[in-house]
Amino acid sequence: MSLSSLSTIKQVLILPVIVIAMGYFVDIYDLIIFGVVRVTSLQELGLSGDEITSWGSIILNMQMGGMLLGGILWGILGDKRGRLSVLFASIILYSLANLLNAFVTNIEQYALLRFIAGIGLAGELGAGVTLVAEILPKNLRGYGIMAIASFGVLGVVAANLVSQHFTWRSAYIFGAVLGFALLVLRLKVSESGMFKHHVSDDVKRGDFFALFTHKALFIKYIKAIAIGVPLWYVVSILVMFSPEFAKALEISEKVTAGEALMYCYIGLAIGDLGSGYLSQMMQSRKKAFFVFILASLLSVVYYYTLQGASANEFYSAIFFLGVFCGYWALFITMAAEQFGTNIRATVATTVPNFVRGSVVPITSSFIYLKGSMGILNAGIVVGVVIFTLALIALTLTHDTFHKDLDYIEA
Repeated sequence: MSLSSLSTIKQVLILPVIVIAMGYFVDIYDLIIFGVVRVTSLQELGLSGDEITSWGSIILNMQMGGMLLGGILWGILGDKRGRLSVLFASIILYSLANLLNAFVTNIEQYALLRFIAGIGLAGELGAGVTLVAEILPKNLRGYGIMAIASFGVLGVVAANLVSQHFTWRSAYIFGAVLGFALLVLRLKVSESGMFKHHVSDDVKRGDFFALFTHKALFIKYIKAIAIGVPLWYVVSILVMFSPEFAKALEISEKVTAGEALMYCYIGLAIGDLGSGYLSQMMQSRKKAFFVFILASLLSVVYYYTLQGASANEFYSAIFFLGVFCGYWALFITMAAEQFGTNIRATVATTVPNFVRGSVVPITSSFIYLKGSMGILNAGIVVGVVIFTLALIALTLTHDTFHKDLDYIEA
């Protein structure tokens, strides 16, 4: 490794980046744990057959709906009170919710606590990305966010391993303990200097509604959301419901959601490194994004051709789905870079959570179409719509690689 490479690593892997990467690891663990333990936990609570699929969809939608609401709340708080306030408050909320999840006795309690956990989980990534984007030089911020995302997505590997060796209730307790332990490390992280520089400016900070009343901001905002939705189509439909898809594809060997999620998220970790590095090498967020989203589309097409494949072939396809959908870091970076510091946390927190929240209409449409079209055709129709909108939005989005972030939105 050259001296320049070592110097870059040293400049990127500063304490805030390391702590936020660890926080995102915990965030992903707690975000995905329901998908990993969905079948076993719902069976223990008395559900079976189609009830597991339907209630699984409802609870997932409750969690994602909570993230949608939480994204707004934490984003506004991050711009008004600072990025660190969100990093502390959000982790306390989702850690408490996950702890209580270990003691539910009925499906209604389960759904309510996943909703509350979703609210808490909404704040972690956006506030962290905003903080890192504002403290690193513009030629290095892509590396910093790449490090956060690529390490963070490994939380799903931990979730799968824990679920294999412990009960589903213990898996929730483990996530809560990780969250509370992380609070100690957060005490050593300082607030963004860019935020403190503008805190006394006579400008409105955290104005969420300006994103809908100001035409130029609204168009940028909607495009930023649309380009990230394909990733959650892949995770929430093709991977989360992989046991059902495997059955429809006549894969005789057993396929579990936990294994599928693990392979997908290992791929996502690799993809986040790859897309972030490609962006730095090309000095373009947009070009790198195009490469990955087109490769992602091809990997989805391949997934639907696996009729009669083995479980290993199916898991391999899911791994490559993850690799080519590994543009989450790139996506968050582009969103954060497009807006001024007085509204950046609001955008960086709400955009990924609106994308995650898109799971609600995605899964609802999928479940609705599944009844009349079958699981494969329903998945294809939903996927075509989502990828088409994303490619249009990306085409119309400006590149942000060289953009200076020290400014405010008038």
